Parts: sequence; C-alpha cells; structure tokens
Amino acid sequence: MDATTVIILIVSVIISLTIHEFMHAYVGHKLGDTTAFEAGRVSFNPLHHIDPFATILLPIITIVIFGVPLLAAKPVPFNPSRLKYDDMGSALVSAAGPLSNLVLAFIAALIAAQLQVGTLGFHAFKIFEELNVVLFVFNLIPIPPLDGSRVLYAFAPDAVREFFDRIEPFGIFIVFGLVLYTGASGVLVNIENAVLNLLP
Repeated sequence: MDATTVIILIVSVIISLTIHEFMHAYVGHKLGDTTAFEAGRVSFNPLHHIDPFATILLPIITIVIFGVPLLAAKPVPFNPSRLKYDDMGSALVSAAGPLSNLVLAFIAALIAAQLQVGTLGFHAFKIFEELNVVLFVFNLIPIPPLDGSRVLYAFAPDAVREFFDRIEPFGIFIVFGLVLYTGASGVLVNIENAVLNLLP
C-alpha cells in the first residue's frame, strides 16, 4: 500500500467515523435525549469522537499482532429512558450510525461514477465508498457493543438482553475473534460485495 493510499484511507476513516458518531448523537438529541449534546458529541470535530485506546492504540496493537487493524470511535452516550418512542427510539439512535455510512458510500459511488477510472479522485472516492460499506456491514453484526446488537436489543426478549449485558465487556474481542478465526470474515466480505454491487 503506497503512501497516497494510506493518507486517503486515514482521512476517509476520520471523516466516516466522525459522521457515524455525529449521527448517533444528533438522532438521540432530536429524539429528546440531551446526554450526547451535553457531552459535546453533536459535533463534526473529529477530536470529540476519538478514544485514545480504541481509535489510536488498539489498531496499532492489532496490526502488530494480527496484521489486521481493529478500531472504534468513542461510544456516544445516551439515556434510553429520555428518548421518544421507547425501544423504537433506541433502535433509531443505534441504526443512525451505520445508515449514515451507507449513505456516504452511495454518495461516494455516485461521484466516482462521474470520474475517470485511474485518476486520483476516482481512487480516493472508491476507497471512501468501500470503507463505508465495510463500516455499514461490520457495525450491523448483532454482537454488543456493535450497533446491530443495539437495534436487536430494543426488540429482544429479556433473556437475550441479559445475555447481551453479560457479554458486552468482551464483545468487541468476540467479534474480532469470530472474524479472524472462524471464517466469518468471508461471510462479511460476501455481504460487503453484495452491497457494493447495489451501488452505482
């Protein structure tokens, strides 16, 4: 991977994660919960969404050990009891992040389709498109703390909620283990390719 691609990827990650977290915070605020707003998370400033461990240190560690980066932004706080629409409100807040990545991927695909193949601009927008499809699919995995589990949690029976609560402290490592060691990565790639094929 050359230096130009690395720079494009880093910028794309920063933009994509910032908008992802902003949308969680914004939807929560619009639905009546001011928790994220008071924490300064309804913001397009990337510094408000960076977690020193999960966003910076963790990807370095996982690249060194596994050769694959694993990273996350700082979780957006929200109080489900203050949201409109009860469980549906929680599901909307959770879904807002990955849906924003799908929209970003669609916009990037539209722009890339207007550019000449092989140009720097085409290369940059295709990277941005593919990254956001990855973020969309990955975040919908129904294992806490990923957004897919939050959406499922809103409608799940008590037994499932209790199970999610128990595994959440270790959830991100469970997800990484599944993707890295069980072949789940192949399933995710197939889903990502299917989504990419639907885009312009």
